Amino acid sequence: MKLNKSKFTLALIACFLMLAACKDKPESDVKADATVTEEETTSVADEQIPKAARTVEDMIIQSAGKLVEAHMDPEIEAARTVNWVYYHRFYEDTFKGIMEKELPTYVEEHPDLSADEIYDYLVYQLGSGQYSIFYDPLTAYAHGYVMPELPEGEDEIEIAKRQQTNVVILMDASGSMKAEIGGESRMSLAKQAIEDFTSQLSDDVNVSLFAYGHKGAGTAADKQLSCGSIDELYPLGAYNADSFAKAMDSFQASGWTPLAGAMEKAHNYLASYDKDGYRNIVYIVTDGVETCDGNPVAAAKQLHDSEIEAKVNIIGFDVDDEGQSQLKTVAEAGGGEYATVRNPSEFEGVLIKKWKPSMMQVMNQQGVKLHELVHQKEALIAIHDPLTNLSDRETVRITNAVAELKKKKFIDDEKANEVIEIAKEMGEMRSEHFSKIIEQKSEEARQAKDEIDAKVEAWKEKWSAELEKDE
Repeated sequence: MKLNKSKFTLALIACFLMLAACKDKPESDVKADATVTEEETTSVADEQIPKAARTVEDMIIQSAGKLVEAHMDPEIEAARTVNWVYYHRFYEDTFKGIMEKELPTYVEEHPDLSADEIYDYLVYQLGSGQYSIFYDPLTAYAHGYVMPELPEGEDEIEIAKRQQTNVVILMDASGSMKAEIGGESRMSLAKQAIEDFTSQLSDDVNVSLFAYGHKGAGTAADKQLSCGSIDELYPLGAYNADSFAKAMDSFQASGWTPLAGAMEKAHNYLASYDKDGYRNIVYIVTDGVETCDGNPVAAAKQLHDSEIEAKVNIIGFDVDDEGQSQLKTVAEAGGGEYATVRNPSEFEGVLIKKWKPSMMQVMNQQGVKLHELVHQKEALIAIHDPLTNLSDRETVRITNAVAELKKKKFIDDEKANEVIEIAKEMGEMRSEHFSKIIEQKSEEARQAKDEIDAKVEAWKEKWSAELEKDE
């Protein structure tokens, strides 16, 4: 196809104009363009090589080598030992070729470099800049073991010490308390347990003792007398051993059981001690149910629902099944608990309400669990492993570079050996330092584990012995 004549002429003119412009361009402009090109291709020969670190502290914060920074992914350089193939393949297939191409120029242009200066240059090109990424977490590492909660619970005495507390003991002195258990009367055993309990109260806990049903002979003729016999024998106040013992000795098992009447008496007695300022606890020690025609459930509920909000705890002493059912209902109405006992040790334990764990709690309690131990070791390795790999790989890169420079006659055998010695010395210095920290952290974890395990074991032995006694 033929071009339009006018268009061809215009194109020809444009070409002549461009050639003229090039011919007329100042020489200085041409040189400027040449200078830019030279700067872009300036070799490392003109760079100032910094002194390489010679202490672990300085090596930790060193910058990444120029070639490492430009060509190596940080994740590949720090690949864990289990993934060593990632680093190995990249290093062998790619990075070694880059080293062999880039490194000789500087050494060739500086033939008088000392071994130290060659090492400085190789660190400048091949050093790792990731030490602090793993070193800082290593030095800050904590094993994470925590002492498990070893529940001890609180008994009524310990709870009472935290708040102004009034303890009113209503002692059943009906005739049935004369019955014997193991050669001693229920009354005698109950008195012993109550005195043990009250002797443990602190001075800021007020205690009072009432006896009910302690008059009469338990006959129909003296029922009215006995049911009306609800007397304060130890006035509400701090415990005094001599006075309390005298009060205990002042009555014996005798008549009927005015259970409801005793609670009504306690209600009136505590009326001025409201729940906002006091903690009111009523202990009823009895071996049977109401026998004076009262309504103990209603009396217990009124006592608990009133402004004094007293808690009614009932300890049934060798009570039959029917009696236990009735007394449990009374205790629940009074916001408290019912427990039956059949021997002195049980009586004392229930009265003081000693807390005990279940056998299952004791059996299942552990110190440092296996998965915690495994996690701790894995977490430490996860930090240490890349750190040592970074150090070892830096050393290998430098020694391989030296071998290549020696092979190509850029440095002699003596100088090559000196540089390799420096690289190995620095690598060993790093490794020893990292290992010491690992040993320290491992020892801290071991000591913490041993301490936790020992405390847990002591707790388990204590409560195993306690629970075995109860069997």
